Amino acid sequence: MQEGTTNPEPELTRRAPARPPRVAYFPDSFHEVNGVAHTSRNFVAYAQRHRLPFLCVRAGKTNPQPDPASTVQTLELPRGFASVGIEKDLAFDPLFGRHLTRVERELIRFKPDIIHITGPSELGLLGAWFASELGVPLAASWHTNVHEYAARRLSWLTSRLPARQASLAEARVESATLWTTAHLYRLAKVLFAPNRELCDLLEHATHRPCHLMQRGVDTALFSPARRTRPTSSGKLVLGYVGRLSIEKNVALLPLLERQLADLGIHDVQFLIIGHGSEEASLRAALPAAKAEFAGVLRGEALSTAYANMDLLVFPSHTDTFGNVVLEALASGVPAIVTPGGGPKYIVQQGETGFIAPDEGFTSAIATLAKDPSLLHRMRENARAYALTCSWDAVFHRVYDAYQTALRTSFDHGT
Repeated sequence: MQEGTTNPEPELTRRAPARPPRVAYFPDSFHEVNGVAHTSRNFVAYAQRHRLPFLCVRAGKTNPQPDPASTVQTLELPRGFASVGIEKDLAFDPLFGRHLTRVERELIRFKPDIIHITGPSELGLLGAWFASELGVPLAASWHTNVHEYAARRLSWLTSRLPARQASLAEARVESATLWTTAHLYRLAKVLFAPNRELCDLLEHATHRPCHLMQRGVDTALFSPARRTRPTSSGKLVLGYVGRLSIEKNVALLPLLERQLADLGIHDVQFLIIGHGSEEASLRAALPAAKAEFAGVLRGEALSTAYANMDLLVFPSHTDTFGNVVLEALASGVPAIVTPGGGPKYIVQQGETGFIAPDEGFTSAIATLAKDPSLLHRMRENARAYALTCSWDAVFHRVYDAYQTALRTSFDHGT
């Protein structure tokens, strides 16, 4: 980083864990449209609701004015001209270390009991470095399968290779990325992941304890009551919400349209919400009369769009959880997901949707298209399940894990 970092105050590292702990949170993403940002915004809202001492250090263009009445503080830092685009609204700034002194000053003033990072971004690296410098325990949560994303985003290159070599190259990239990322996560005292499968992977790779950090849903915002189109309109509206990118497997959507037509199911409309590098190819592959591209939606516009769907089609194999799946269920919309990644832990097979391989999506959709009573029952089941989820329950468990990590660190004098 830079020289000139002062030594931490002794009490910063030797104080017994207080209740509640003072948390400095360094999210990879906050204002963007993705799962990390969605979780991070809800984490800040949770800390505000419960009046918890919380500092959020994040990337952004404006620094909110401090609210003396709030226990939540914000340090928002701009990314610069050297930033490298990762997604349409997300970048990595290799020169982010220029903010080092400002972050250090804020951390020493705040006196965190624990620093929490969400991944190997410039924010994550900064948070991990300060945890080491200040002698503060580090927590790290895994939100994105960066190893799988890296392999899939090389498809432009590996697709030019013979199938066996392409598969081998992608496997090596995936393994190397996981190994590199695991080195950062080994610095943490406690880890979090959105499903048990990922927790097992992290515990094996880092030899650190991992706790579930699932995601909740706002069942007031996302509700069947937001629906504005008739339930029996004659059209089957298939929705997709998320990035339009290679790792989301969105190329399956045009294939579904053609296969459904071959089965004689023509009254199908796609409602596609999101943006990304694959949008142009999707527009070209889907008949204009059968696909609406709504762009990025938020708030009530998004909840209304969900409620107007009949079925969420989410073909991603790489998502660690699947916020959009839970939001759809809360809206009374069953979902079809793949056996890969975290969404399979949300959907109850045959009750709130289907878990199917790519080649099974068409038959699952056809089943619901031909059986309105099954679709109606799944809609009710989806909403009932979502009502059992809450953000408070998610973050209560995170704070319990913090306390365990803090007690262990204090007992061992670290």
